[in-house]
Amino acid sequence: MSEPVLDPELFQAPPVARVPSATLGPVQRRLVAFGEVLLCSSVPTQLLLQDLLVLAGWSARTASGDLSLPFVFAVTLADTFLLIALMVLLTQAHGESPAELWLGRRPPWREALLGLTLVPLLFVMVVVLLNAVRMIAPSLHNVPTNPLEALATGGALNAALFGVVAVVGGGLREEMQRAFLLRRFEQHLGGAAVGVVVLSAAFGLGHWTQGQDAVVTTAALGVFWSLIYLRRRSSLAPIISHAGFNSLGVLRIAVTGV
Repeated sequence: MSEPVLDPELFQAPPVARVPSATLGPVQRRLVAFGEVLLCSSVPTQLLLQDLLVLAGWSARTASGDLSLPFVFAVTLADTFLLIALMVLLTQAHGESPAELWLGRRPPWREALLGLTLVPLLFVMVVVLLNAVRMIAPSLHNVPTNPLEALATGGALNAALFGVVAVVGGGLREEMQRAFLLRRFEQHLGGAAVGVVVLSAAFGLGHWTQGQDAVVTTAALGVFWSLIYLRRRSSLAPIISHAGFNSLGVLRIAVTGV
């Protein structure tokens, strides 16, 4: 007897509803892209997740009024997984490949190695820029103690939890977001240069609570990582360099306390 033939369609994922881009006019495509940028900016998803956690009885603040590390940890991880799922679905809905978007066509090991070699350069760049900003415009150093860095103090467990936040929320989520959002600007919202400026400015302003000098520094980092992605067409180097940079920063705070 011949063996039964299995239908290959049984092993295929259910089809993703595709956005009929070809049938949309330029204005409609821009509106769709703008909506996707807002949806995947972390603002609506984080607000939703924070509200859900508060309704579940979690508090964003400790009894002393400081940020709650467990709350930040939970929001960061949930937001990361939710955003990645959204970006994958939206990318597939446009008939694009998530692997092509985030991994490109270069050898992954080479991109990972590049990411590691960029970490010392990033530290030097940030030290020089931060000191230059404080020398030229000392009033921008308006937050003596970074409220987020305080989460890494208080023991090895706190440092480890905040390290996960820094790597997952910073290195992974933010760089995958950057690639996805840059693609939307590149295709429908004015081009890659506009995307670099807008996203880097937003990235800097997202660190407003850490001080105005931190806004300038992180905006410059946003430009740097954006250009690396656009040049390499792979998120691996930005992810690894961002995660490495954040990890060493958490380690410094955990060891020195400053």
